[in-house]
Amino acid sequence: MDCHSPGQGLMPASFKVRTVPLDGDDSATEEVLDPDFGEAAIGRVAPVDSGLWWIILLRAYGKCSGDLSVQERVDVQTGIKMILKLCLADGFDMFPTLLVTDGSCMIDRRMGIHGHPLEIQALFYSALLSAREMLTPEDGSADLIRALNNRLVALSFHIREYYWIDMKKLNEIYRYKTEEYSYDAVNKFNIYPDQIPPWLVEFMPHIGGYLIGNLQPAHMDFRFFSLGNLWSVVSSLATVDQSHAILDLIEAKWAELVADMPLKICYPALEGQEWRIITGSDPKNTPWSYHNGGSWPTLLWQLTVACIKMNRVEIAEKAVKLAERHISGDKWPEYYDTKRGRFIGKQSRLYQTWSIAGYLVAKLLLDNPAAAKVLVTEEDSELVNAFSCMISASPRRRKRGRKKQTFIV
Repeated sequence: MDCHSPGQGLMPASFKVRTVPLDGDDSATEEVLDPDFGEAAIGRVAPVDSGLWWIILLRAYGKCSGDLSVQERVDVQTGIKMILKLCLADGFDMFPTLLVTDGSCMIDRRMGIHGHPLEIQALFYSALLSAREMLTPEDGSADLIRALNNRLVALSFHIREYYWIDMKKLNEIYRYKTEEYSYDAVNKFNIYPDQIPPWLVEFMPHIGGYLIGNLQPAHMDFRFFSLGNLWSVVSSLATVDQSHAILDLIEAKWAELVADMPLKICYPALEGQEWRIITGSDPKNTPWSYHNGGSWPTLLWQLTVACIKMNRVEIAEKAVKLAERHISGDKWPEYYDTKRGRFIGKQSRLYQTWSIAGYLVAKLLLDNPAAAKVLVTEEDSELVNAFSCMISASPRRRKRGRKKQTFIV
């Protein structure tokens, strides 16, 4: 775009089929795939999640079919390495999380998620684990695997330690001291307690918690993003206790997050002046519509995989039964509007492929829960050990003055 190209390893978000004449024969034509790497996208945003999903689903295909020949192909191995090198490249960032622009994932319009959104981090972690399983051992990949392992440790620690919010952590933030200039600062990101929004005080249950939507210097995005939290459960980015707490919160706040149609893409919606400033007065992302608090039936399958992993299938069964009441009669809309998800979205496409697929996958997984293992990633014992070492060295859990430690896997 405008004489500039992104780094190699970017995966297109979509393809269009284009008909072109065959060389030397104007009467004959052929169909070719025309990839969109973001140069034709609304807002010209390059997709980050597509390459991560490609790695995750490549692993799932191998586990499901038993056919490992695809992932072992030279061109596919090259593709995995290119995506990893792009994601693991050094930059100016201090954090192990991926830094992205607004609109670079499922929420592909301006919604104030630029920075380090949870959805990207959960997919990034899952893709790193999946790639580690699939990379063929060779001399050229040793440095890449070493960098991958180090990033896994740092990323899991960062998300579990700093993105987690529950009533206990909320009260801790409420009493934060600010402007701590030191290596041992408790409030590392200089979060001001006044950032705690009034809605969160009422929303947070006594039992349960979740991973916040974003974390940057002096900024915490306290919104609940469904896909990021659910995939953190599926990929084991969240601990076992955190995973159960996320599902506890969904149960406790069923009226807010599920209501009449599963599942809110995020909660709560941006409204009023906040909506005007953050979305740019986006007429598609009006409050409680589309990406701004809309209800998306396709999220049923991620909810189901998370529930199966944690042996809490009754939550997914309840959500599927709720959707079955009228989703077919509504002609399989892309999304629903209003706080309770009662109206078909204003600009919602009907017979939407991923609404149908999300329901079918959820239904089939409930019939055969063992099939979910192709998508689930169990916690790695080496990562747990490294994480425990980092926890013990955290300034929140050690006395001041102790020497900084570096951990390399």
